[in-house]
Amino acid sequence: MDNRSGIDIPDARGRTGLDQAGRDLTGNPDVVIQDVELLATAWHVLRRTTYDYRGRDGSWTRQQRETYDRGDGATVLLHDPARDTVLLTRQFRFPVYVNGHPDGMFVETAAGLLDGDDPAAAIRREASEELGVEIGELEPVFSVWMSPGSVTERVHCFAATYSTASRTGEGGGLAEDGEDIETVEIGLDEALKRIETGEIADAKTIMMLQWKALDMHRRRPLDVTGR
Repeated sequence: MDNRSGIDIPDARGRTGLDQAGRDLTGNPDVVIQDVELLATAWHVLRRTTYDYRGRDGSWTRQQRETYDRGDGATVLLHDPARDTVLLTRQFRFPVYVNGHPDGMFVETAAGLLDGDDPAAAIRREASEELGVEIGELEPVFSVWMSPGSVTERVHCFAATYSTASRTGEGGGLAEDGEDIETVEIGLDEALKRIETGEIADAKTIMMLQWKALDMHRRRPLDVTGR
């Protein structure tokens, strides 16, 4: 990579000024940014930041951290309340394959990067592309950082209902982006069991399924004994 690419010369995605991220941070007086280096900008951005950090004992140390910036993302758990089913995706994920997953075929909630959209618009787009579902009302659940030690991405998590009538497209993802996505429709109880067996091992999906189970329990009417 040209050592000025992404700084004052556009990189492959037309970006400049990528070495400026974090330089103006002032929210924590115990952290003073000293330098930001670009290590890679082939698609997303890998940076090495040098900063001074004041510990709880008052002493200052100079530290370095590498951060991978791929932008923020969104995901949605789709639940059919009439049949108590959830609609998930199944696709090949090389990073999990190379790190011990048996075949790299990963079961997940529909998800994607924001790519300039607001989180709600982004997840509507992804649900349509991946699952062929047109989402009605969206329920924001929480926004989380999945790997705060190295990845900057924050994932905006939503819930929504679906039915056979709302499945208006084929899904499958975008072939031009190399996506080959299978739709997986299973009962909510079965999905929760697959967490226990390890068949579902994706963090955001586990969080959303367990949230759904807790939310349904919380909303369930009490019986006459108060249970």
